[in-house]
Amino acid sequence: MHMGSRLNLIATAITRRLDNAQTWWTGTRDGLGSGVSPSDPSRQERLQHDNDRLRRELKRLSDFLDTSSEIVWETDEQLMITSGKSELALPADHIGIKLAEALRVNPLASESWLAYLQTLANRRPFRGFEICVRKPDEGEVWLEINGNPTFARGRFTGYRGTCRNVTQRKRHEAQIAFLANHDPLTKLANRRRFHELTERAIATLGRHGRIAVLCLDLDGFKNVNDTLGHGVGDVLLLAVADRLRACANETDIVARLGGDEFAVLRVDPADPDDARRLAQSILASIGEPYLLDDHRVIIGTSIGITIASPSDAKTHEVIKNADVALYQSKADGRGTYRVFHSQMNTRLQERRALEGDLRSALELGQFELYYQPIMNIASKRVVAFEALLRWHHPLKGMISPATFIPLAEETGLIVPIGDWVLRQACSDASSWSNDVRVGVNLSPVQFRHGSLELSVTRALAAASLHGSRLELEITESILLHDEEMTRDILNRLRVLGVQIAIDDFGTGFSALNYLRTFPLDKIKIDQSFVRDLSDKKNAAAIVRAISELGHALDMTVVAEGVETSEQLRILGDQQCTEAQGYFIARPQPAAGLTRLLEATTVAA
Repeated sequence: MHMGSRLNLIATAITRRLDNAQTWWTGTRDGLGSGVSPSDPSRQERLQHDNDRLRRELKRLSDFLDTSSEIVWETDEQLMITSGKSELALPADHIGIKLAEALRVNPLASESWLAYLQTLANRRPFRGFEICVRKPDEGEVWLEINGNPTFARGRFTGYRGTCRNVTQRKRHEAQIAFLANHDPLTKLANRRRFHELTERAIATLGRHGRIAVLCLDLDGFKNVNDTLGHGVGDVLLLAVADRLRACANETDIVARLGGDEFAVLRVDPADPDDARRLAQSILASIGEPYLLDDHRVIIGTSIGITIASPSDAKTHEVIKNADVALYQSKADGRGTYRVFHSQMNTRLQERRALEGDLRSALELGQFELYYQPIMNIASKRVVAFEALLRWHHPLKGMISPATFIPLAEETGLIVPIGDWVLRQACSDASSWSNDVRVGVNLSPVQFRHGSLELSVTRALAAASLHGSRLELEITESILLHDEEMTRDILNRLRVLGVQIAIDDFGTGFSALNYLRTFPLDKIKIDQSFVRDLSDKKNAAAIVRAISELGHALDMTVVAEGVETSEQLRILGDQQCTEAQGYFIARPQPAAGLTRLLEATTVAA
C-alpha cells in the first residue's frame, strides 16, 4: 500500500477512535451512558488506558510524518486547506476550481481536471493527481496529491491526504521520452518521431493540402570520419544540424534518421517549387566550408524530394519515395536533388537487382581483366599494360565499368573485387617479359579501407612478381584526405618497389604541391587534353607544361586516350614519354596479348 494511503488510514482510525472516546465521555458526563457512573474506577481506568494508547499511536504517526518526504494536508467541508498549506506552497487557498484558476489551467480543457473535480463533487477518494506549480526560486515543480474524504457522524467534513514532490521523477520521465523521440547527438527528431509526425501531418491534411518530404545523405562524410576521427565527425554532424535548422521554417520538422542521413518535413508548401527552393538552400548551406578542430572540411549533400497529397499519401510510401529520389540524385552524380516520379521505382529495382548480381559475380567467376598497352613514344615499344576490369553478366552481357564500379564503391564491394584484380593482374604479369609492367587502378575506398599494403604484398608474393613491375594508379582525390596518412601508405608501398602513378591529371585539383610532397613516379595526362591537341593550341601548351614539370621532378609522363597519328606526333614533339589509346591498341584479354608482347615495336 502507498505510504500516503497508510498514513491516511492511521490518521482516520485514530481520529475516529478519539471522536468515539469523546462522545462516550460526554454521554456519561451528562447521564446518557449505559448506566455506568462516571465515577466508576474500572471504567475510568480503561478510558485512561485507551487514551494513552491513542497518544502513543499519534506519537508514532508524528514520527512517521517527520521522516517522510510526504506532506499531510487537510481541508474543511468547503475544501479550504486548513493544514499543510505552507508546506504545499500552493499558490491558492483552495484545491478545487480556484486552484485551477491560480495555476492558469482551464479545467474544462483538461480531462484529468474534469475527472478530479467530479471526484471532489462526489466525495470520493483520489490517487496520483499531478499538478505543475511554477515557483520563482525553483522553477517548475511537480506535485502528486492523494486524498480521502473525511466524515463525522455521517457528515462530510472535508478531505485529508498527502502530497509529495515528484519533480525529479517527472524530469526523468521527460528525459526518457525525449531520448525515445530525438537523436541524442543533434537533438533533432529521430527516425521514429519523424515517421509519427509525417503520419500525423498526412492525417490532418485538408482535401487540397500537400506535404513535402526531403531525404538527404551527406557526400564525403565517411571520408571525414575515417581520416579525422569520429570526434570530428560528430562535430560536423552538429554543424550540419544547425545549418538545416537555419534553412527550415519554424513549422518544418528536421530529423536525423541515422548516420549521415537527415530528413525535412514541410507541411502544406506554398507551391510545388517551394520544396525545390528549400533543397537548393540546403545544398548551398551544407556545401559551405567547415572549420573543425583547425581542419577545413568541405562536404556536400544529395537530396531526394517527394510531394504528396492526401489521396496518395501513406507514410511509408511517402518516405520510401523520397529515398528513391535520393538514390537517383546520387546516381546522377551527387551534390544535387531529384523530385520523385514513378519511373524512378523501376530504375531503383533494376539497380538493386544489379547490386545483387554484383555480389555474386566474383564468386561465380564473371569478372575478367582486359589489358591496354602503354607504349614508349620514342622507341615504340610496349613497356606496360593497364589492367581494366570487365564484367560478363550471364543475361545482360558485358556491363560497362562506368555502371558497376560506382555501385561497387558505394556498397563496399570494391574492396574484395579490388583484391581479386590485384592478384589476377600480378599473376598475368608474371608470364610476361621481365621489363613489362602492369598498372592497376585503385579506388579511394580501397585506399581508406586500411588493408591495401597487405593486399599488395600478398598479390606480389603469390605471383612471385617483383614490386617494380607493379604500378598503382591513384586519382588526385585520394591525396586530398589525411595527407600524412596517405603519404605514409605510399611510402610503404614504395619500399616494396611499387611505382605510384597519378591518374587523370589535370581534371581535379591539380595542386602542384602534391607532385612535390607525395612519392609519385608517373603523371598520366587526362584524355580530354589529348583529344583537343589537333584543334586547340592551349591544349598542346598544357601537355608541354605537364611534360616539362614531370621531367623536372624525374617523373614519367603518360598521355591517355591517343586516337590518331597526329595526336601521337604532337605528344612526341611536346616531350611526352609514353602513350596509350585506341590508336595504339584496344584493351583485350590476357590471352590476346601474345602478338604485342612478341613484337619489338608497335606499328604507329
